[in-house]
Amino acid sequence: MKSLIIVLLLLAAGNGISQVMPLSDQALISVITLGPDQNELVQAFGHSAFRVVDPRSKIDYAFNYGVFSFNQPNFYLNFARGHNYYYVGVASYPEFIEPYVYYNRFIHEQVLNLTQEQKQRLFEYLLWNAQPENKSYLYDYFFNNCATKIRDVLTTVLKNEIQFDSTFIKTDYTIRELTDLYLKDLPWGDLGLDIGLGSPIDRKATPYEYMFLPSYIEYSFDHASLVKEGIKIPLVSSKKTVFASTPEPPEKSLIHPWVAFGALIVAGIALSAWDLRRKKISIWFDALLLAITGLIGIILLLLWTATDHHACVKNYNMLWALPTHLPILIFLFKKNKPNWLKNYFMATGIIALLLLLTWPVLPQFLNYFLIPVVATLLVRSVTLFKLLPGAR
Repeated sequence: MKSLIIVLLLLAAGNGISQVMPLSDQALISVITLGPDQNELVQAFGHSAFRVVDPRSKIDYAFNYGVFSFNQPNFYLNFARGHNYYYVGVASYPEFIEPYVYYNRFIHEQVLNLTQEQKQRLFEYLLWNAQPENKSYLYDYFFNNCATKIRDVLTTVLKNEIQFDSTFIKTDYTIRELTDLYLKDLPWGDLGLDIGLGSPIDRKATPYEYMFLPSYIEYSFDHASLVKEGIKIPLVSSKKTVFASTPEPPEKSLIHPWVAFGALIVAGIALSAWDLRRKKISIWFDALLLAITGLIGIILLLLWTATDHHACVKNYNMLWALPTHLPILIFLFKKNKPNWLKNYFMATGIIALLLLLTWPVLPQFLNYFLIPVVATLLVRSVTLFKLLPGAR
């Protein structure tokens, strides 16, 4: 702890770091990969960090690029706009890994096969990067996160001395499919991400882009090399499991999306049959359905047009979550409903039907949990078209 305090003081001072903190020939720099937690969406993808240990100098630090603060100026506004600033934090390595052990998340360590000069360069860069004026970076979930920063720091420091070999990747996943690999036990989280993220993440990921996931940082480093004077050596000199997690069954959702949305379509069909028989609209059901889907549509429209969330543009979920659903409620509740309202629901019914028919071939993957939702919108659109006054 004493040595960590010294480093933090150096970071605050920002001067003479390379002269004050030379690494000994016993120093090692490692990449730490921390396992995912399938019970929490924010922890579902794992984590990555650097470790710098020097027994002679009695230092052992973790450099963690996954830190953010709710106290930063305009945090919530910046979060909504896609201006999320994360920063690199320095911590005692034993204290850094303690919560991961506590929460039963595996810890893998890859010792980098660096020369003494390369270790010093990397350590000095990490110290420089952790200084207050340098520590922040604009976070992007897919392209600039805690995992990609590990890769980018190494390529910045080592430049053409490091080479990645992607031939070990035999899959052809899209970015969304890579994300989905970690969400099998989090169906609601998977659904939420699939609704919020648009078509840009449905393109095939390059092997380099696979490294937005900590596990692929680990795999890629296992297959990377260092090249010096024409000689190629493995980037990783040794690898060990610091902590092996014990397999645990993931917590199950109390209500699975199939159950919730299955009940929705059953209710929609039953209400529609009842409404058509009595020739009266169950307006409370339509108000709830249109208010929720319309609000989702407005949020998706704002994410697309008013923020810098680049993965949220061109979102085909707006074909069922129509932003117009929300203002249309004003006219649905009027005593004298306008004649065009009937045609509005004819149009929404056609859109819902076409969406269901083209579901598998759309440029964007739409979560299959949403099929009952769209089917309910179709059934209610047909019902409203038949029962609302006005010219057909």
